[in-house]
Amino acid sequence: MIKPFLEAGKVVATQGLRGELRVQPWCDSAAFLCQFKRLYWRAGEQEVKVVSARPHKNLALIKLEGVDSVEQADLLRGRVLFIRREDCRLPEGEYFIQDLIGMQVCDADSGQIYGKLTDVLKTGANDVYQVTNQEGKDILIPSIPQVVAERNLKEGVLKIRPMEGMFDED
Repeated sequence: MIKPFLEAGKVVATQGLRGELRVQPWCDSAAFLCQFKRLYWRAGEQEVKVVSARPHKNLALIKLEGVDSVEQADLLRGRVLFIRREDCRLPEGEYFIQDLIGMQVCDADSGQIYGKLTDVLKTGANDVYQVTNQEGKDILIPSIPQVVAERNLKEGVLKIRPMEGMFDED
């Protein structure tokens, strides 16, 4: 299921005395999160205007409209900020990890079901998908064109052509 609002980061602390928030980004980077002029609480139930935002090390420092003191900012600690999907543009062939998690993974040719995609690991060269089968065993699958045949976000299905030995028992 494609969600209209995506978890973007968590308020982890305050910054300074004027209500700025230190936000741990759950998206690509702090710089990506800082580009948005509107963020949301509770999966889109409440819109908040971003007055200013800047990356600082691995965090985003964000000033929201109506949060003008360290006391007000401290009350927001631990809350999750969301972005609206419509406000994002991804390059061709890139996906939100939140959209991939939970997809059913099956064989592109035989239709055999291998399990559910439960995590996406960033390795540098290519992403690696963690697939958990019905017995709870995790299998790692490289996200490369030779293995991943199709990602159907609307149907929630990831079709693969496993490399030899990928699903063999130990």
